[in-house]
Amino acid sequence: MLAEVGYGTLVIAWLLSVYAVGAAAYGAWRTRPEWIESARRAVLLIWPILTFALVSIVGLLLTNQFQVEYVASVTSRAMPVYLKVTALWGGQAGSLLFWSWLMSTFTFVLMLRSWERDGEFLPWVIVVTMVTLAFFLGLNLFVENPFARLWAVGGMRQPIKAMFPPRGAVLYTPADGNGLNPLLRHPGMILHPPMLYAGFVAFVIPYAFAMASLITGRTDARWIHLTRRWALAAWLFLSLGLILGMRWSYDVLGWGGYWGWDPVEVSALLPWLTGTAFLHSVMIQEKEELLKHWNMVLIILTYDLVIFGTFLTRSGVLSSVHAFAQSAIGPLFFGFIGITFTLSLYLLLRRWNDLKSDLRIESLLSREALFTFNNMVFMGIVVVAFWGVIFPILSELVTGQKVTVGPPFYQKATGPLFALLLLLMGIAPLSAWGYASVRRLGRLLRWPAVLAALTVIVLMALGVTKGWPLVGAFLVALAAYVTLAEFFRGVRARMKRGEALPTAFFHLIARNRRRYGGYIVHLGVVLMAVGIIGTQFFASETQATIPLHGKIALGHYAMTYDALQQFRASDGRLVARAVVSVYKDSRKVGMVYPRRDFYVDSQQPMTIPGVRSSWLDDFYVILVDWQPISTEGATFKVFRQPLVGWIWIGALVFIVGTLIAAWPEPDPAAAAARQKAARRRRATAIS
Repeated sequence: MLAEVGYGTLVIAWLLSVYAVGAAAYGAWRTRPEWIESARRAVLLIWPILTFALVSIVGLLLTNQFQVEYVASVTSRAMPVYLKVTALWGGQAGSLLFWSWLMSTFTFVLMLRSWERDGEFLPWVIVVTMVTLAFFLGLNLFVENPFARLWAVGGMRQPIKAMFPPRGAVLYTPADGNGLNPLLRHPGMILHPPMLYAGFVAFVIPYAFAMASLITGRTDARWIHLTRRWALAAWLFLSLGLILGMRWSYDVLGWGGYWGWDPVEVSALLPWLTGTAFLHSVMIQEKEELLKHWNMVLIILTYDLVIFGTFLTRSGVLSSVHAFAQSAIGPLFFGFIGITFTLSLYLLLRRWNDLKSDLRIESLLSREALFTFNNMVFMGIVVVAFWGVIFPILSELVTGQKVTVGPPFYQKATGPLFALLLLLMGIAPLSAWGYASVRRLGRLLRWPAVLAALTVIVLMALGVTKGWPLVGAFLVALAAYVTLAEFFRGVRARMKRGEALPTAFFHLIARNRRRYGGYIVHLGVVLMAVGIIGTQFFASETQATIPLHGKIALGHYAMTYDALQQFRASDGRLVARAVVSVYKDSRKVGMVYPRRDFYVDSQQPMTIPGVRSSWLDDFYVILVDWQPISTEGATFKVFRQPLVGWIWIGALVFIVGTLIAAWPEPDPAAAAARQKAARRRRATAIS
């Protein structure tokens, strides 16, 4: 019964989304506000209906309703409750429903705002968001139905999947489900996919306003002001998704790294890159009325790269640890991307002349010029990464063989571009809007550059001799010192007015959250760059088979194999866990427990590393193989990952900076009223 009700709510939600598109477009065309209001109410109604659908599928997952094909494919009786809930986005049909629910949630919040000042945007924002939602709901209804059930038909060995019973069929209920893919059973999967989806979906809102701006001819920066926090929120969610994915990869995949340039990793990175460029570029339009065309191009690219990333994940056209089974949705995604991209370009070209500005960039060293260079570098990375993703598809179409593009290609092609971004990060904050002279910029750069050079000299004295790491260290140090100098100058200026150091620092950030929140993000990027350079150039590894109590040495570290424990876990896994002692410079520093789990329900193994972490490095141990009798030995693969912890520390700083930048500014009128009331209270107290 719950499956039928859930399916019915999907049908109603899809019909409402289609109605909202038609009513909003008709109301705008005929200038009929009542039709636009009807469309707005339809949008508001979709969210509670889809919420019921979401609750329905979660209820089916939690109660082991294995007659529902999706439940049987992603859960089993042995799975804990939290994994059954997260199985919602562990498969294709459920993740598409979750995507749609997030879209309805964001549009619900959007429709609740006041539209008195921006009423001309409303119908077209509804059209764009509801077309997107109708597409995803249509996929759930007609291609990947999460409520479809299993039916046994006489003469057929395997049950068939359908919403309603075929002729002569009876409902088929397996004794147990297949269980969730072991790779997706890590606690990190509670947050990683939802954050990615939230980032993907939230970027639809700025795109919708941009298209509304083009349709209505309102080509000022109003649409940017309205969507700045939406864009920042989308960027934050997407950043969190990528960071959590990196951590999940490091903890679960058992290969010693955190970013393997997997095609679906890259497809999630692409909209983050264009979104980052967009967030930098819109500041130029807000301050200088420049780059209007470019900002439209960036948000169009970001939207379609969001759909493209979802297409790659869901279509199965690429070989990837993330890819789901191939299905019919691939051509539908491709068609939707083609249509939306073509229509977006048409609207942009139609308003091209209206978006022109009489202003020009006057100085190649001005902040707007450096931000533009920054955008070009981001787009260079996008082109390289996009080519790496689609090359296997093109090679298979042309030659019949799928050629995978590996990490060396990405590292060699994008490494210099990321280095250039660090350089621009060190220069741009010192430049001025409008015009900047070489002399002034050189004067401001002098001390940060000297300190960065001294940092390199210290590293050389400590034994670092490789060229590229030293170049990277200089760029990282330069960006760090420039950013810290900006904080120092601001705090010193406030302290000269009589503020104490902590108060000056707090007020500096609170009074200009966007600017100094951005600087904190830069510091987070710098810390992450430290970890990336350390792991990229100084990581080491070894592999050996040793007997019980045998030893493996790697640099200053050594490990001994103390014992092997084999048991069945409470959830049915068969676990083989090694007990390993870790030594550094002959001193015991801890214990780690690398293991291999075998999931009986899905007949899949899982490698979980044992990691001993410190702020200098990680000692990372993988149990590769073992003999049935522990005394006969085991095979271990061991990694030393220098400075990898700074990636996670930098990620936290990065998130804090983004939250500060996105935090709402206080209402000026309310702030003035509070100051006036405070002055009255002080005057009353004195009298």
